[in-house]
Amino acid sequence: MKAPVAVAVAISIGLIILSGYFFPIPVLEPIRITLLGWAVSLIGVATLIGIVYLIKNQWQSMRSKEQKNFYSPVLIFAFLITLVAGLVLTPASSGFQKVITSIQVPIETSLLAVVSVVLVIAGFRLIKQKKGWMSVVFLASAILYLLIGSGIIFTNDGINDGLVGFLHRLPIAGGRGILIGVALGSLVTGLKIIFGAERPYSG
Repeated sequence: MKAPVAVAVAISIGLIILSGYFFPIPVLEPIRITLLGWAVSLIGVATLIGIVYLIKNQWQSMRSKEQKNFYSPVLIFAFLITLVAGLVLTPASSGFQKVITSIQVPIETSLLAVVSVVLVIAGFRLIKQKKGWMSVVFLASAILYLLIGSGIIFTNDGINDGLVGFLHRLPIAGGRGILIGVALGSLVTGLKIIFGAERPYSG
């Protein structure tokens, strides 16, 4: 074991937090809350370090004579404007939220549109490379949900509306399945770290 102290600390903290969740022990409750507060603070510090590192790389790319990135000044300018506005107005300001939402929503919509087109193209390539009924189902479902989302398939008939509503609920089931898979994977990874089977903190 290369780092016994780090392993012991990680296992102890993990067991304390889990015990505080599952067993109503008064002594563990303040310790658990303190440890979780430390974890949130460390995540915030890591995020700030990542932001500083990103700005540093973009600044070096902007000043580089060989490989200039013309998007770097835009990124740095937008970051500074957002930072100053957030510090002055605070995130609770309705005006600040309105501006951020008016910028964020079109960007997210554009990204979703690109993802939709990529899914259709991937479906055609999948059928071309590997023919099978699953490839056909994937491509057909991608095209069908694009048509439903565009509003082309819409009638006032109760039967068709019920069918369209059912098709709208299918992606929700798939999304919940993905979330359950992520939760189970996180649980297994956490248990492995607690029991020392994996030690990402030891380098």
